[in-house]
Amino acid sequence: MSYEVFARKYRPQTFDDLVGQTHVSRTLKNAVAQNRLAHAYLFVGPRGIGKTSTARILAKALNCVNGPTVTPCGVCDNCREIAAGNSLDVIEIDGASNNSVEDVRQLRDNVRYAPAKGRYKIYLIDEVHMLSPAAFNALLKTLEEPPAHVKFIFATTEPQKVLPTILSRCQRFDLHRIPANLIAQHLQFIAGKEKITLEPAAAHAIARGAEGGLRDTIAEADVLNVFGFTSEQTVTDLTGHVLRSETAGALELLYQQCESGKDMMRLMSDLIAYLRDLLVFKAKPDALSEDIDSDLQKSLAAHAELITIDRLLELIDQFAAAEGRMKWAPNKKLHFEVALIRAIQSLNQATLDEVIENLSALRGGGGVRPPGAPSKDVVARGAESRAAKSAAGISDPGYNRSVRVAEQPSQYNAPEPSSNIDSAKVWQEVCAKIPAQKAFLRNSAAAAHVLGTEGRNFLLGFAPDQRSMMDILATQTNRKFLETLLHEITGKDWTVKLSVKEELPSKQSSPSQTGKSSRADDFKDDPLIQEAIEMFKAEIKS
Repeated sequence: MSYEVFARKYRPQTFDDLVGQTHVSRTLKNAVAQNRLAHAYLFVGPRGIGKTSTARILAKALNCVNGPTVTPCGVCDNCREIAAGNSLDVIEIDGASNNSVEDVRQLRDNVRYAPAKGRYKIYLIDEVHMLSPAAFNALLKTLEEPPAHVKFIFATTEPQKVLPTILSRCQRFDLHRIPANLIAQHLQFIAGKEKITLEPAAAHAIARGAEGGLRDTIAEADVLNVFGFTSEQTVTDLTGHVLRSETAGALELLYQQCESGKDMMRLMSDLIAYLRDLLVFKAKPDALSEDIDSDLQKSLAAHAELITIDRLLELIDQFAAAEGRMKWAPNKKLHFEVALIRAIQSLNQATLDEVIENLSALRGGGGVRPPGAPSKDVVARGAESRAAKSAAGISDPGYNRSVRVAEQPSQYNAPEPSSNIDSAKVWQEVCAKIPAQKAFLRNSAAAAHVLGTEGRNFLLGFAPDQRSMMDILATQTNRKFLETLLHEITGKDWTVKLSVKEELPSKQSSPSQTGKSSRADDFKDDPLIQEAIEMFKAEIKS
């Protein structure tokens, strides 16, 4: 017996075999069972989701020797001929190559003849939108009042191209894209039948790559050595390197994929798709519950804490632009490398809006707004305003609500530092590893007082007049970045705890000769401020 590809071998043969189209199969079974059959049906949907298969199953249900029945036997001559595509009573027509008026005129003349063996003569026109307007008009009268023994079944991927006069004469069914979880389960079923070992993660990765089309998925699974396919774990690891600003790790992973023969275009496409999933997950975490497995959900949850939506949109735009350049470039690896490095650098840079707003806040005497946090009005400094802010708590929506910043005006009793770690030395190493691009974060970290450790908590304190410095460290992105550095240095997981202590002195504010502190002196040596001064030909006035 000759070899038969999986897509044909495992084609659905009954309504119950249809995957992910329960709404269609249920309605058609009810219509057949109650003998309430329309004279024309239109199946609409993207490629590979079961339009032609549904049409053939409906034809078998009508012309089976036991029919009309919702469960065609599949063994009678009519069922076997319809499944093989050579039935005299089920005429399959390709709308793309039979789209003229003459073809429709011939069809109109043949509908008068009774079926040869079956109960109905069924015309199945695939890609019906390819018919010319004249051919559609020639079909109108026959379609509206066909003989009792004739049924029309149309299938199309572009219903907007079908004339409204045709649509109004058909009973329309919209077939949906199949969820990835259902496709992965069907792949496991086929693998079991073929005695092939298929890991669940691999099945899910193939299903995700098919974008809802079961035929494409089975075709890819049929090729056992999917040479250009990228595993989900590879894309997850690459995204993690980018979000953690690990340029060396990202490039090393890219080189490994290139040397193993992976398709760079496919890898870029998978990376953009993962970032899209991450964007949707941040906006609505349960929106992808039917398309991703639990392991991928955990990865998305971890990565969602490392980036804001604005930065994520920038990443998607950058990689999409790189993908467009890679299509026509002979050296795709080069453009991929540049895109990775540029993306990582962009995450470490303050946006123009943040720079302008922070400079305006400094000139107005207000606090520095943390990168990525929404703008707010400048409040007056003084004991009363600080007390009111302390009583209200931190209300910036950029903060993580699950971790509150403790502000206790009472006398502080320092906890005993851990015997096996020098917290002050560790914090010095952390400050040294903060890149120069993160100027605000670097200055804020230098202003912190190390209070020691308490279990897995790394305790930092700030003077009352340096609350703005603490606000910068308290943002979710910066706090996660510091905890990552602590893990790299100590090999342990830490949670950074921040607090304001009345008795702590200011590290950066030093009194001048007149006894008054100058806020401009706190920031005049900042590289970002110096660059802004040079760019705008400005000067700092006390």
